[in-house]
Amino acid sequence: MLHILTGCLEKPTVMQKAQDLIRFFVPMFLTTVFLTTVVTAGGAFAQESKVASAVQPFVEKNELAGAVMLVADKEKVLTAEVAGWADIAAKKPMALNSLFWIASQSKPITGAALMILVDEGKVSLDDPVEKYLPEFRGQMVAAFRSDDTVLLRKPKHPITVRNVLAHTSGLPFQSAIESPTLDMYPLHIRVRSYAMTPLDFEPDSNYQYSNAGINVAARIIEVVAKTTFEKFLDERFFQPLGMKDTTFWPNEEQASRIATAYKPGKGNMGLEPTTIGQLFYPLTDRTQRFPMPAGGLFSTAHDMARFYQMLLNDGQLEGKRYLPADAVKALTSRQTPAALKNSYGLGFAVSDTTFGHGGAYSTNSNADKQHGLIVIWLVQHAGFPGEGGKSQEAFKKAAYEAFSKSK
Repeated sequence: MLHILTGCLEKPTVMQKAQDLIRFFVPMFLTTVFLTTVVTAGGAFAQESKVASAVQPFVEKNELAGAVMLVADKEKVLTAEVAGWADIAAKKPMALNSLFWIASQSKPITGAALMILVDEGKVSLDDPVEKYLPEFRGQMVAAFRSDDTVLLRKPKHPITVRNVLAHTSGLPFQSAIESPTLDMYPLHIRVRSYAMTPLDFEPDSNYQYSNAGINVAARIIEVVAKTTFEKFLDERFFQPLGMKDTTFWPNEEQASRIATAYKPGKGNMGLEPTTIGQLFYPLTDRTQRFPMPAGGLFSTAHDMARFYQMLLNDGQLEGKRYLPADAVKALTSRQTPAALKNSYGLGFAVSDTTFGHGGAYSTNSNADKQHGLIVIWLVQHAGFPGEGGKSQEAFKKAAYEAFSKSK
C-alpha cells in the first residue's frame, strides 16, 4: 500500500519498501519533533525545553502557525527556541533567524532614537513640535464635530515632543492620505498631512494611540540631524548594536526568511495565509514603499534582544554607551498624566517594573527590571483561532518559571 502511494505499481523491492516508509513517516515525525529546537546560553543544542513544550500544543491544534521565542538577561541570551512553521503549506520550519514584521514594536526604537538628540542638547521633550516643524504652527483642536460640521479652536498649548511620543498630543492614529497602506508616501509628506489635521482633543487631556505622533518624532530627527530617519537608525543603533536584520526594506535574502502571516480560517477554524494589509508589496520595494517609524520595521529575535539588553543595562552594551541612564529612565517611565488610566512612556508601554511593546501581528517584546528578564515573542498572526491567543502567555509563564531570578 505504501509503495502504491509513491506512484509505482511494480512489486516493491526491500530498498523501495524502506524508502516508502521513510517518505511516509518522516514528515509526520518532523511535524511534532522539530518544534523543540533550542539554543541555550552556552550555544549548545538541547533536545527539548519547557518553553518550547509550553507552546507546542497550540501548533499541534493548528491554532498557532509558529513562533520564535527568546529569553535573555542583560548580559546573555538564556534560551532561543522555535516552534512550528514559518510556512505551513511549504512545510518550512520556523528558524531562529526568521524575520517578522514587528509593526508597533518600531515605536520604542523611534523613541530611543530621539532621545539621542535630547542627550546631545539638540531637542527638548517639552519644546513645541512647531519649533522644529514650522508646518505645525497654528494647528487647531476640534471643539465640536458632527456629520457636516467641525468647530475649531486654538489649543491651550501647542503639541510638544513629549506629547507625540506619549500619545497625548490629540493627533489621530493616521491621516486621510494614509490609505490603502501606511507606507505609500515619504515621511515629510505624511507629517505635513498631520499638521493640516485638527487635533482630536486638547494636548495632555487624553490618551489616543497615534502612529501620526511617532512619525512626527521621527521627522524631527530628520530635520535636526539633517539626515534620513532610516540612516540615523542604521548609524546610531543598528550597525553598532549588531542588529543586522532590522530594516524597513528587507533585501531578497531577508525576504526569503520572513515568516508567512496567518489569520483564522473560515468559521474561526484552522489557519489560512494572509498578507500584511498595512504595507505595500513587494516588501523589498524601495520606490513605492517608504519608512514608517511608527510601525514599519522588520526584525529578528536576536536583534530585538540586543536592543532590550542595551536598555536593561541603562543605555550601554558590551562597553559601548548608546544612551545615558537618565534618557533610558525617561523612555521607560510613565509620561502620561496621572489622571489618565493609560501608562505609557516615550514610545514604550510601561508599568512600575516593566517596559516593552506589542505589534499588530501579535509580536511582543518586554523587559522586566524586577526579575532581570527580557522575553521576545515573534509570531505573524492577524488573530488566532480557538485558544491560539493564549500561546504568548503560555510562553511567558514557562519563561518565568525557568529563568526568573525571584521565583
